[in-house]
Amino acid sequence: MTSSPSKNAPDGVQMAMISSRMETIARKMQNTIFRTARSGILNTAHDFSCVVLTADCQMLSAAESLPNHTLIGPDLMCQAVLKHHPIMKRGDCFLHNSPYEGNSHAADHCMIVPVVDDGGVLRFFVLAKAHQADCGNSRPSTYLADVKDVYEEGALIFSATKIQEDYRTNQDIVRMCESRIRVPDQWWGDFLATLGSVRIGERELLALGDELGWDALEGYASRWFDYSEQKMIQAISKLTTGKITLHSAHDPFLGLPDGIPVKVEVEIDAENARITVDLTDNPDCQPCGLNLTEATSKSAAMIGIFNALLDHRVIPNSGSFRRIDVRLRENCCVGIPRHPASCSVATTNLADHVTNPVQRAIAELSAGYGQAATGPIQPPGMGVISGRDPHNKDEPFINQVHIGVSGGAGTPVTDGFLSIIHAGNAGMCRIDSVEVDELHHPILIDDRHLIEDSEGAGTYRGAPSIYSEYGPWGGSELTILYAADGTVTPAAGTRGGGSGGTCRAAMRKVDGSVVELPPCHGITLKAGEKIISHSASGGGYGVPTERDPARVIHDLAEGWISLERARDVYGVAVVGSRATDDLALDPVGTEKLRSKGRPLAAAS
Repeated sequence: MTSSPSKNAPDGVQMAMISSRMETIARKMQNTIFRTARSGILNTAHDFSCVVLTADCQMLSAAESLPNHTLIGPDLMCQAVLKHHPIMKRGDCFLHNSPYEGNSHAADHCMIVPVVDDGGVLRFFVLAKAHQADCGNSRPSTYLADVKDVYEEGALIFSATKIQEDYRTNQDIVRMCESRIRVPDQWWGDFLATLGSVRIGERELLALGDELGWDALEGYASRWFDYSEQKMIQAISKLTTGKITLHSAHDPFLGLPDGIPVKVEVEIDAENARITVDLTDNPDCQPCGLNLTEATSKSAAMIGIFNALLDHRVIPNSGSFRRIDVRLRENCCVGIPRHPASCSVATTNLADHVTNPVQRAIAELSAGYGQAATGPIQPPGMGVISGRDPHNKDEPFINQVHIGVSGGAGTPVTDGFLSIIHAGNAGMCRIDSVEVDELHHPILIDDRHLIEDSEGAGTYRGAPSIYSEYGPWGGSELTILYAADGTVTPAAGTRGGGSGGTCRAAMRKVDGSVVELPPCHGITLKAGEKIISHSASGGGYGVPTERDPARVIHDLAEGWISLERARDVYGVAVVGSRATDDLALDPVGTEKLRSKGRPLAAAS
C-alpha cells in the first residue's frame, strides 16, 4: 500500500536532486572505507557496504553496495539497536554483528550511527558493514562451514553494543577484540575506517538537514518510497502470472552425505503486482555453518527477483520491497535461525540455492525475463589464507583472496557476467590483482586463466570457469581454508540452456603430481606446493543452437570454447583457424549443422 504524500514532499526535480545527494553521502562513506581500510578483503576485494536509513528503519539509499548486505538486513539491525537502546543520542555508535538479530554473518561487522538533530530528534541512521578478514573464529577464517554450532564457530558476536558514546570509544570492547583477533593491528585499521565512514555519513546528513530542513527530507523519503514502489509495480506487471516450485541442493557435506535440499516456491501475481517466495517447506537448521540468517534468507530471495526483472529503473529500497513477500519459518536452514545454530557462511553457499531457483523460476514463467543459475561459490581461488610473513618480521597475516572466481548466469539479453563472483554480491566485490595479492602476502600466483569449454551453453551462455594456482613464497608455509559448493551439482540452465561447469580443488605436490582435495577443507602448504582451483561457471539461457554465430566465433577466437564445441553444441561451422587469426563463419555448414538439431552437450 502506498502512503499519502506529505505536505512537505518535493516535486519530481527536487526529489531527483535529493536522491542524488543521498547516494553521494553513501558513496562518500564507501570511499572512506576503500581508501583507509587495511585488510585486502576491504581495500582490494571491496567487500563492504554503506547505507542510509530513515528513523523508522527503512532502507533509503545504498549506492553501489552488495545486495546480500543491504536489501533487508540494515532494516532489521537498526530495529535491534532501537530495541536495546530506545533513547538515541548524538555521538552514539553501535557495533552489531549478531546473525540472530538481522545481520548476515558474524564476520560482517556493522557500525550503526543514529543521526540526531540539534533538538534531540532521531532523523536517520547510517550503517556501514565491513567484512572482517578475521572475526575471532576458532580457526583462522572468516567462514567456517564445518562447525556444528556457534560455540564451535567461536566468533565474537556483538548485539547492538554501544561502541561510542558522546563520540568517545569504549576501549574495553577494543581490547576485547584485539586480544581475540589474530591480526589486531589490521582489525583496528578496519575498525577506524568503518567508524570514519559512519561519522562522515552522519556529518553529511546533519549538513543536509540544516540546508534543506528535516521536514523536507522526511517528505522526500515518503515520496521516494512511493515512487520506487510504482517502478516495481510497473516491472512486475510485465511478467506472466503463475506459480512454480523449483528444487536445488547444496553438495554433500561433512556429516550431511545427502547435502542440503532447498525447495523454493515462487508465485507471480502480475495483475496485483506482487511476487511471493515461500521458503517454509525446507529442512530445520543443520549442524554446520551453512545456515542462513533471517536477513540473508529474505535478501537471497529478493536478489533473485531483482536479477530476474532486468529493469535497472527499479530502485532497491523499502518502497520497492513492499511488493515482495518472502515467507520464512523459525529454526529453518533457509529461514530464521535459532541460537545456537551457526550461520558462519550465511551470505554465500546456501543463500545462492535460494537466489538461483528464484531467478530461474521467473525465467520459466515469463519468457524474456529471469536468469539461469549463477555458479556456486567458494573454491580455493577465494579461500582464506593465513600464516606468518618471513619478510615482515614473521608477523601473522590473514585475508580472504578473490584470485579466481567467475560464475555469471546467462540472461535473455546478455552472456554471463564474468567476474560476478556469486549471485549474492552481484559483482560488487572485485577480483584481486595478482600483483597486489603478491605484494600484500607471501604468496605466488602461478596461473590464472579461463577454462576452455566450461561455460553453460545457451543462446546467451554462462560465464566460463576460472583456473587458478597459487602457493607460498619465500620459504614460508601457507594455510588455506575454503568451503566449495558445486563440485557435484553444477549451475542449472534455463529455457533450454545448459548447465555450467563444476568446482574443483586439488593440490600440486613439489614433484609436480596432483592430488584431489575435498570440497570443504583446510590445508597447510609447504614451500613448493600449490593449490589448484576451478571456479564454477554459470548456466546458459536459451537453446545453444539459437546463439548468434558471431558470438560463437568471438568465444572461439578468445579461446573460451573449442572448434568441437562450436560445432557440436552451438551448431556453428567455421573456416580458418585461431592460430592464423582468420576465423570466419561457414554459413552453409552452419545451416546444415543447425538443421540437424544436434543435442546439447554439457560443460566439461
